[in-house]
Amino acid sequence: MNILVTGAAGFIGKNLIQRLKYMDDMTVFSYDTDTDPKLLTEYAKEADAVIHLAGINRPKRSEEYMEGNFGFTKTLLDALEAAQNHKARIAVSSSIQAELDNPYGVSKKAGEELLREYSERTGATVVIYRFPNVFGKWCRPNYNSAVATFCHNIARGLPITVNDPETLLHLVYIDDVVDELILSLTGGEHVKDGYGYVPCVYDVKLGRIPELLHSFVSSRTDLMIPDLRDGFEKKLYSTYLSYLPEDGFSYLLNSHTDERGSFTEFVKTDERGQVSINISHPGIVKGNHWHNTKNEKFLVVKGTGVIRFRRVDSDEIQEYYVSGDKPEVVDIPCGYTHNITNLGDEDMVTVMWANEVFDPSKSDTFYEEV
Repeated sequence: MNILVTGAAGFIGKNLIQRLKYMDDMTVFSYDTDTDPKLLTEYAKEADAVIHLAGINRPKRSEEYMEGNFGFTKTLLDALEAAQNHKARIAVSSSIQAELDNPYGVSKKAGEELLREYSERTGATVVIYRFPNVFGKWCRPNYNSAVATFCHNIARGLPITVNDPETLLHLVYIDDVVDELILSLTGGEHVKDGYGYVPCVYDVKLGRIPELLHSFVSSRTDLMIPDLRDGFEKKLYSTYLSYLPEDGFSYLLNSHTDERGSFTEFVKTDERGQVSINISHPGIVKGNHWHNTKNEKFLVVKGTGVIRFRRVDSDEIQEYYVSGDKPEVVDIPCGYTHNITNLGDEDMVTVMWANEVFDPSKSDTFYEEV
């Protein structure tokens, strides 16, 4: 398919084009304010579908709303009609503000009416989307997105302003928007009451967003990763990371070191336990303890060693020889005292998962030699 994307340099346009680039048999015609206007005529002839994202939402003069939203829509439709390309499907990004009596809303509404008239007159398929607030990577901060501004500022330790934390926002995630626009290329769009829509919408109070973002900042010290079962929290975390300054992608962990090696907690979760990295020097034995309820998984990723078990009410010992050359997970069941010994001549590195975050006040850890 040949896809004409207007507003290609905008937030939605950039994300859409990057997705289309990796799809088979797709040729993308990108059109934006710096594109030679003559190319629009050529693109209109060749396009199998048009995703019309171009528009004005922060003009210097109010008259520019109508010029940019209604005016360019007319220019686009005139080009398609001159090319007699009525087979090209059109998906257009309008706005929920098209229902409001303000200059921006009036211009968006006028563009919608123009598109509907074109569809009725030519038989062309037109899908109009009134997107709510869209958030995700590459959205411009300090412009017209509270989420983008909050992410940018909080990632840099800059102040933010929350006028009314109880304000309810209706949010859609950029990848969900892109998924929907791609569906519209072949007639798979979601439509209700005459408008296309993104099925996944999040209703979130404004104050909840900086609250979550500050928890993401803290996760570098308390190591608690977000609740990824919550779709909005998962997508907001992905968005936040995309706004980190380029010299701020990494952070140090606190390692507990002694003559035996080191133990470093990596990530923690409320519902999925924690992951740690254990380094044992040659000949070192670690462990010799057991748990009532806590269970673990050990994965040696470097070096060679042996993991030994003994049920605490038995004298029988089991041994598992492990090596970074052969990734093998060993479950550490409750009720078994266990240890791990480095049998090699280099440091042994073990990834350890526990089903609960360590709580020193209730460690569920009891010393006993294997």
